[in-house]
Amino acid sequence: QVQLVESGGGLVQTGGSLRLSCAASGRTFSSYTMAWFRQAPGKEREFAAANSWSGGTAYYDDSVKGRFTISRDNAKNTVYLQMNSLKPEDTAVYYCAAKNGRGSYKASNYDYWGQGTQVTVSS
Repeated sequence: QVQLVESGGGLVQTGGSLRLSCAASGRTFSSYTMAWFRQAPGKEREFAAANSWSGGTAYYDDSVKGRFTISRDNAKNTVYLQMNSLKPEDTAVYYCAAKNGRGSYKASNYDYWGQGTQVTVSS
């Protein structure tokens, strides 16, 4: 069982930066693929970034590639999402997710979810 708690969301102007954190409980955090998804009002939850258990492989959606960076610290059971050059279209609730095995772009493949943290980018 893994419990996830996100933090770091907030209001930022266009072009600004935020860093989201996701603290995980559970002794096997290091074996999980960790990901960030986001959901804007009236839209489906969409993949943003994922990081393999070793941290050596990262995957990004094209919409965030070059602006967002996912990283993890297995010693602290924490995964991060550094978001730079934020745009109004990045406004969404951001969710941390975890799964065993290989990474996936599909939300339905993830077993554990956090409660979400709101990110609002003003124009």
